Amino acid sequence: MAAIDEVCEFLQACGTYYLATVDEDGKPHVRPFGTAHIFEGKLYIQTGRVKDCYKQLKANPAFEISGMSKGQWIRLSGELVEDPRVEAEESMLEANPSLKRMYAAGDGNTVVLYMKDATATFCSFTTEPRTVQF
Repeated sequence: MAAIDEVCEFLQACGTYYLATVDEDGKPHVRPFGTAHIFEGKLYIQTGRVKDCYKQLKANPAFEISGMSKGQWIRLSGELVEDPRVEAEESMLEANPSLKRMYAAGDGNTVVLYMKDATATFCSFTTEPRTVQF
């Protein structure tokens, strides 16, 4: 299995994972997320343009994600890059239909971002950490 597929499946298995960003004062902010979707070979997440999360990522695209599933956890970092194409938004919304209650492709608020230069480390208390990059 390709690294990107493994990371996406792990995030989806988490249900909820936590995304950390940095504000304009250099202070970290962590919030729950639940979207993870592969489109055209890239791993995407989704948020709203009006949210502080988006504004922080626009100013500083560095991120870190942490999530846990079945006694294992992931630490994932890299840069998040906005994809302005409506096709990317449509793909995300089709893969995550619950988002359609709040978002619509091309609505001016929906934002999809893909991971660039990402490093994921899979950890547990019983095995050595394993790192993948994509």
